[in-house]
Amino acid sequence: MVAVEKLKALEPYGLAALRIMSGLLFFQGGTQKLFGFPPPLYDMPMDALMIVAGLLELIGGALITVGLLTRPAAFILSGMMAVGYFMVHAPQGFFPANNMGTPAILFCFVFLYFVFSGPGTWSLDRWRALSWR
Repeated sequence: MVAVEKLKALEPYGLAALRIMSGLLFFQGGTQKLFGFPPPLYDMPMDALMIVAGLLELIGGALITVGLLTRPAAFILSGMMAVGYFMVHAPQGFFPANNMGTPAILFCFVFLYFVFSGPGTWSLDRWRALSWR
């Protein structure tokens, strides 16, 4: 029981680590789409939808990383990933392991979790809440 209580005390830090890493990975998707860095493994068509996706990934990923406007940003990004899955991946097959949709589903539900949990510690949202006291 003591070990569980110690882990429970660290929960806000685990949540913050998940938020920061998820945000950085998502941000990287935006830099890849918009700036070609890191270089993509395959050609990406630069149509309006790809530009919007890249902007959402870049800006939303940055907001999630620093924990600013976490809940609304996570809500938008969760929806974006759900739409992305059904537009791009689902038509290629039923199983996410085969249609390369696993990251989209995972991001969708991680961001949905942030909508309910908030950012955890180490966030600008938390800092702003504390500074208003």
